Amino acid sequence: MTGFRVGTRGSALATTQTTTAAQALSEMSGLEHELVIIRTEGDVRTGSLAQLGGTGVFASALRAAVLDGRVDLAVHSLKDLPSAQPEGLVIASVPERADVRDALCARDGLTLAELPEGAKIGTGSPRRVAQLLAVRPDLQMVDIRGNVQTRLARVPGLEHHDDNAPAAAGSPRGDLDAVVLACAGLDRLGMGWAITERLAPTVMLPAPGQGALALETRPVTAEVPGAGGSAADQPAADRLARALAEYDDPATRLQVTAERGLMERLEAGCAAPLGALARVERPEDADEQSPARLVLHAVVASLDGTRMLRKHASVELAEVRIRHEDGTPDVGVLSAARQLGVDVAEQLLADGADLLDRA
Repeated sequence: MTGFRVGTRGSALATTQTTTAAQALSEMSGLEHELVIIRTEGDVRTGSLAQLGGTGVFASALRAAVLDGRVDLAVHSLKDLPSAQPEGLVIASVPERADVRDALCARDGLTLAELPEGAKIGTGSPRRVAQLLAVRPDLQMVDIRGNVQTRLARVPGLEHHDDNAPAAAGSPRGDLDAVVLACAGLDRLGMGWAITERLAPTVMLPAPGQGALALETRPVTAEVPGAGGSAADQPAADRLARALAEYDDPATRLQVTAERGLMERLEAGCAAPLGALARVERPEDADEQSPARLVLHAVVASLDGTRMLRKHASVELAEVRIRHEDGTPDVGVLSAARQLGVDVAEQLLADGADLLDRA
C-alpha cells in the first residue's frame, strides 16, 4: 500500500465530504489517496426513500466495495447507515460533527412560523414530515427526491447555477414554498445562503447520527481479496489506521453511539419517524474535575404528527477522557453510551413506540 482508495457516492455532497476526509487522512498519514465513485441502489432507483427501504440503500454498495477490496474505506453520512454493523467491517473513525440541525430553505426568506397557511413543503423524510405537521398541521407535505440542487430548484429564488452540480433535467422547478434539508450538507457545499431558518432541536430533533460522518473499513488484520497483505504493506496500513484513530472525535463518537443504540433497540430503519440527539454536557457552575453527563433526547411520532412521544435520560461519565493513549476506544464508556440509548428506547417502547410499526 503506497496510498489508499476511498469509496464514495457520486453526488456533489458525497464527493465534497469524502474529499475533505480523504485529504485530512492523507495529511495525517503521509499517504496519497484516490476517490472511487460507487453507484448505489439509491442513486439508480426512483421512488420515495421510504418505499426503497430508507436511506440505508445508499450504504450497501459502498460496504460491498470495502469488503471485496475495491476500496480501502468508505465515507458515509452516518445517518444513512443501518444500525446493524456487518461482519468484516468496522467504523474506524467518526470525525467531529457538523451542525446537527435541519434547515428550512423557503422562498422570500420565510421562517417556519411565517410560511402561509397551506404552504407546500418538500422532503423525503418521514421524520421531518411528522415533526413539521406536529407544529404546523396546515402544511402540505410533498415527497421529493434528487440532489441538493434539484431540491432547491423547486423553491422560487433558490435555484443554484453550478455546472459541476446541476439540478436534474426535467425535474419540477419553482413549485414549492420550501424544502427541508440538513444544515450539515448545505454548509459542506458552501450553500448556507439557502437556509432561511436552522430549526432548533426543540422543534425538530435530527435523525440519529445527523451531521456526522462514518469512515468504515475492514479490520486492519483482515485479508483483502486481491489486495495483498505483505509485510511491506503493513507499515502503510498502520499509518492509515493511526490516521483514522487520530481523525476520530471522541465526543462525537460517544453521541452517535447513544443515538444508534436507541435506533438499534427500536429496530427502526433509517426512514422511520424517529429523532434522537445526544450531547455531552457539564453544569455551568461545575469545575473541571466534575464529571460530564451524556444526555440523550428522543422522539417517536406518527406520520401525521398527531402523536408524539418524547423521552430523555442521561448518564454520568465518570471519566471524561474516552480514549486510551494508544487511540483505541474506551469500551466501558462507549458501552455506557450505547446502554443509554437502549434505556431511552425501552421507555419509548413502554409508552407506545408501536407507532414505528405503522410507519
